[in-house]
Amino acid sequence: MIRRRDLLLAMPAGLAASALPRDLALAQAAPSPAAPQPELKLPPGFILGASTSSYQIEGAVNEDGRGASIWDTFSHTPGRIKDGSNGDVACDHYHRFAEDVELMAQAGFGSYRFSVAWPRVQPDGAGAPNVPGLDFYDRLTDRLLARGVKPFACLYHWDLPQALQDKGGWTNRDVVGRFTDYAQLVVARLGDRVPRWAMLNEPSVHAIFGHAFGNHAPGMTGWKNYLAAQHHMNLAQGSAIRALRAAHPKLGLGTVFSLQPVLPATGKPEDAAAAVRFDAAWNGNNLDPLFHGRYPEISAADFAPFIREGDLDAIKVPVDFLGVNYYGRAHVVDDPNGVIAGAGWGPHPPGTRTTAMAWPIEPQGLVEVLARLRDDYGNPQTFVTENGAAYDDPAPKGGAVDDPARTAFIRDHLLACQRAITEGCALKGYYVWSLLDNFEWAEGYSRRFGIIHVDFATLQRTPKTSFAYLAAVASGAPTGTILTGP
Repeated sequence: MIRRRDLLLAMPAGLAASALPRDLALAQAAPSPAAPQPELKLPPGFILGASTSSYQIEGAVNEDGRGASIWDTFSHTPGRIKDGSNGDVACDHYHRFAEDVELMAQAGFGSYRFSVAWPRVQPDGAGAPNVPGLDFYDRLTDRLLARGVKPFACLYHWDLPQALQDKGGWTNRDVVGRFTDYAQLVVARLGDRVPRWAMLNEPSVHAIFGHAFGNHAPGMTGWKNYLAAQHHMNLAQGSAIRALRAAHPKLGLGTVFSLQPVLPATGKPEDAAAAVRFDAAWNGNNLDPLFHGRYPEISAADFAPFIREGDLDAIKVPVDFLGVNYYGRAHVVDDPNGVIAGAGWGPHPPGTRTTAMAWPIEPQGLVEVLARLRDDYGNPQTFVTENGAAYDDPAPKGGAVDDPARTAFIRDHLLACQRAITEGCALKGYYVWSLLDNFEWAEGYSRRFGIIHVDFATLQRTPKTSFAYLAAVASGAPTGTILTGP
């Protein structure tokens, strides 16, 4: 028998208890059936928020002058998306943002990380801004501030204007200047109210899946395309930060990387060597140029044809923060045919629990990532800008969705954040992925990451148990006192 404490008794005022499940069934994720959970005590000032991205939630792809993005093209190409869907409507956040902001405010979230759609601001990826597109982000920003939620904007979350892709996209060096111009346009409009700006979201993932494997937009393949895209994103990131810092010295400027410990899946020496190569591609080819002004030794020769004089100096730029997206460790094997560094994903350790995406659940890996930043990269101020899990949630019942596995996943990773802070890591906040069930890239609508359920037929929003849990954390309720035992 599991003993559970009803966290909803401590919900913030204004959050209707009738709209939320009243029982947090956390037995599935309890680390020990007999052990009490550690108490969660996040430090004063720790920011709790939620993240989304433009193409995954906004919809309105043909409204108010928005141009086509590479994901519009990719998702409308037969066979590219698992369920044949696209982001034309998605969560219709473009029209329903006020409702979504209200839910964040009711949860007590201190901040919201969203991304700006480049083709909504510059339909062709260059030239004068599309004023109605910027007006949308103006309205969103003002609504957030009015409800006490600090906006945190990401300038690029994978939706490159198709017009730029037609000229080579991130494999064409010219995109560096285009991105810098775009960044300046957006920040000139919103920088008086948005205090924190991330340049890019997960450049390594975009380079690997979109430019080497081809199973994400723009669907390019090959090691050479990966190298070009990765280097040009690194360069654009540095160029934009320098331009924005010169014009807006009081803003917090940084970027967001997907980081994960990389381990050999077996004890074979060749798998150990593959882990080193894969780590460079996933982690080091982002971190080392930004913080050390060089590529990892194992990657340097591959990048050499793309590097011009002054590039590495331009990429190495001080950042005010680093966003860390963390989902689990990578367990890899040697694969001579592997596109990325001759390596591929291998089996997880025996007994490892997984999400519906078959991703391993390994909260300690987050501590390892943050410790690496502390020890090898100067301990920058960090935010966990994405962390979450896909599960096969039940349909709403009685105006609620019970998702105990996701709730436990979030709890365990918040406890990992707490451990990292006690070990001296400069972690300042946590943003759950994601606020809403949404268009999950090549998976379409078949995978749900949200803490709010979205009925994609009616677009009705229904908060889940995980939403209630985070609201309780935000309110300061004693969430760490959940007990498990006979």
